[in-house]
Amino acid sequence: MWLTLLYSITGGAALLYALYRWVIPAVVQYHAGLALIWHDVIVERILDTVTQSTRPQDPGCSTAERHQRGPSQRGCILDSVVSEVNPATVLELGTYCGYSTVRIASLLPPHAKLITLEFNPEFAVIARQVIAWAGLEDKLLEGASGDLIPKMKEQFGVETFDLVFLDHWKDRYLPDTKLMEASAENSFIFRHDAINDAFFHQECGLLRKGSVLLADNVICPGTPEYLEFVRSSPRYESQYFKSHLEYTKVEDGLEKSVFL
Repeated sequence: MWLTLLYSITGGAALLYALYRWVIPAVVQYHAGLALIWHDVIVERILDTVTQSTRPQDPGCSTAERHQRGPSQRGCILDSVVSEVNPATVLELGTYCGYSTVRIASLLPPHAKLITLEFNPEFAVIARQVIAWAGLEDKLLEGASGDLIPKMKEQFGVETFDLVFLDHWKDRYLPDTKLMEASAENSFIFRHDAINDAFFHQECGLLRKGSVLLADNVICPGTPEYLEFVRSSPRYESQYFKSHLEYTKVEDGLEKSVFL
């Protein structure tokens, strides 16, 4: 009886492990929604319970895990663009856990300036630890991109950015791009001051001729309005780099757009 019970427990554990490790990941890898639910919700909650800690909810966000697995498709595309542009000034929208921040910084020339923005304070805490662990100076700013972008010239001494990496809220890709474009010559952006009940003109003009925008995850979860804008606007020359959503065969990609 006890031997039968032991075999049943062992067999059940082996079956659960096979389902967790191989079967389910293989089944969901062709469906973006199922893959994200499995990796972001179920697997991460299991790991949180086992480790008694909370991790950022993103497939493969852990810097250590990424280094162990080697460079991802999107990471290699990012490396290639950064190396090609060789930027002196870089803006990253969406720090998350700091992996791409460290990756970009490692490819920059001496004395280059990298500023990264993160809206979520919990992610910012993790990112600062990763950035410090990598031995880099903290260039992380907490807050909404729409509030911080107009302050770049006045508060941070940046005239224009050579490279902008968009990897934050997808519905912010288009408005933030237009905000970075904005200058006295081409458009007007207004901010309402609730205290004084007034509107102020904000001149950003953070893009120069040749500035490069690199937007991640343009297919999954996707940012169709942004893609339509950069691909149809005469102000940009765009190129799509196909990749796959992490852990899956689902197509994703990055859009590189040169400001003309």
